[in-house]
Amino acid sequence: MNEIRRGTLQEQTFYEQVGGEETFRRLVHRFYEGVAQDPELRAMYPEEDLGPAEERLRLFLMQYWGGPTTYSERRGHPRLRMRHAPFRVDRAAHDAWLRHMRVAVDELGLSEEHERTLWNYLTYAAASMINTPD
Repeated sequence: MNEIRRGTLQEQTFYEQVGGEETFRRLVHRFYEGVAQDPELRAMYPEEDLGPAEERLRLFLMQYWGGPTTYSERRGHPRLRMRHAPFRVDRAAHDAWLRHMRVAVDELGLSEEHERTLWNYLTYAAASMINTPD
């Protein structure tokens, strides 16, 4: 949707178009439900409770897509590759991450265009995190 503000056309952010915080809360929560049951991915999370990791990913994705900048205010620049460097991220981890994210994205019921935009980013991000060759 577009709205007129002071004579100029302002487009909504992707974050707003897909339903804001509630959509990202649902996405990330469902994703971490899958991670909790996946021995390979679960091993990458030293915290007993996945809640902090869930919050970090939710805040990052919300900010990336045009929502509040809470992630950067709390954690600084995302530096995603650096933050994932301590973990072995190989093709199997990549595939598992995308498998759980696919379930979470599908359950959102987004429009085809929004789903494709989100999925394209997620597949790019997952590929860029690989730090261990097969």
